[in-house]
Amino acid sequence: MENTNKEFEILGLNHVAMVCSDMERTIDFYTNVLGMKLTKSFDLPGGLGQHFFFSMGGRECLAFFWFTEAQKRIPGVSNPRANIDPAKVFADPTAITSSHGSMNHFAFNVPAEKINEYRQKLIDKGVDVSPLMHHDNSEMQASDEVHAGTWVSSIYFQDPDGILLEFAAWQREFSPEMGDVADTKGARPEDIPKYRKMTEEFAKKMAELEPA
Repeated sequence: MENTNKEFEILGLNHVAMVCSDMERTIDFYTNVLGMKLTKSFDLPGGLGQHFFFSMGGRECLAFFWFTEAQKRIPGVSNPRANIDPAKVFADPTAITSSHGSMNHFAFNVPAEKINEYRQKLIDKGVDVSPLMHHDNSEMQASDEVHAGTWVSSIYFQDPDGILLEFAAWQREFSPEMGDVADTKGARPEDIPKYRKMTEEFAKKMAELEPA
């Protein structure tokens, strides 16, 4: 995609730093399950903990801290309580929420033609994976099949600490002709009642569509 930033020469992702509860288990998952190479590892000074870097390709890294004094994860606060799955989300809208300032999920870019294969590979490795979702601009914002309006296809899964991960495969460039917009007004805290009402109305509509 074209770099449209006129303020800073940002060259893409350098690294994202997460926090784990068991570095040995984290190494096993990211190297043996996801196949990443561990490229740098060290103990922090003064017994603070550890810092490890895994290569995502090129010079982009996924980094992990292990802190001696870190607090335990609080599901639904630190990160989502559940994997992203339409059945779970519509039954309980809070299942995929996390607190302000948290990282909700991390998406790895993968080839579109490989995403079905990668989903099965994760399942074969014993990972609980969401259904394959093809995101579009329809009311449900997803379909079962790729079509002209599909902009990205995704699968979601969690690492051993419950960190929500995504394999995302771009299907096309963003285009106004396909219904993609960038002028949606940003929500503010005072908009919460309006959005809660939207949630209630949507749930009611979904219930009416369910077979008797």
